[in-house]
Amino acid sequence: MDKATHSNQEVKKHVRLQDRRGSNVSLVLDMSSLSNTEPIVQISTPRDVTVQFLNTASHVLTQKMLQEWSCNLEELQKEFAKIPSNFITPEELNIPGRAAKDRYKSILPNPQSRVCLKRVNSQEEESYINANYIRGYASQKKTYIATQGPMLNTVNDFWTMVWQEETPLIVMLTKLKERKEKCICYWPEREASYGPFRIQVQDIWECDDYTIRSLSLQFKDECRTVKHIVFSSWPDQRTPESAKMLLHLILEVEKILKASQNKGPIVVHCSAGIGRTGCFIATQIGCQQLKDKGEVDILGIVCQLRIDRYG
Repeated sequence: MDKATHSNQEVKKHVRLQDRRGSNVSLVLDMSSLSNTEPIVQISTPRDVTVQFLNTASHVLTQKMLQEWSCNLEELQKEFAKIPSNFITPEELNIPGRAAKDRYKSILPNPQSRVCLKRVNSQEEESYINANYIRGYASQKKTYIATQGPMLNTVNDFWTMVWQEETPLIVMLTKLKERKEKCICYWPEREASYGPFRIQVQDIWECDDYTIRSLSLQFKDECRTVKHIVFSSWPDQRTPESAKMLLHLILEVEKILKASQNKGPIVVHCSAGIGRTGCFIATQIGCQQLKDKGEVDILGIVCQLRIDRYG
């Protein structure tokens, strides 16, 4: 085949293609066939898997089962190890000046449940405090506030939160120092001012394992009574020497709440606001479950805490 013949065939092909573009051939789509296609499968992210587990995990124990499980530390540790961590990244809390108000750089409040300080004409950074609302028994909203131990530059924020939330009780589960600073002394020996708040110590009760103070918290012309408990018999990253100590504390907390006129959330803190704080809240919720139903869901309680607060 010579070059001229080959070129003529290529031209004819090109012409036929151009002719097809202007043809009247119609395209019919059968919409009924779409129902036979495979459904679109949504790909879950690691965060989705974590949230799904934390929202659904449950292991209800009767009192008898609880006694048996308490003797099997290996199984308890296995169940605890299965609970995924719910870490928060700095990118999720893009708030100017936030880092200066965090005691620990890696421990941040969950954005969806964090406490926001409501100050008049305030900037975003002035609304920030490292604290989260925590659900209580039967998922009751805002039963607790879990927060870090106040720092020198966050004391006024702390008392602003206590006032704003009408807190009846503060439970402190750390010493001021445990090798290094865990929390500053944010209450007065007798009387002092913290920003716009005037605080007076009205009374002190010294108990075996904790100290209770009755504080008068004044803002402008209004005055409220707030109880403050320091439970110092709980070493960092360890358990109390006796469970009775913790149970006595829980009974004291319940007695104070019944007598209080303030019905806001209890503020609970240790140093970071996750370890001892979470254990105390989980223990109180578990005791309420046992008292009300005769059974307890420790796994479900811990998962609920991890949704509400970093851990």
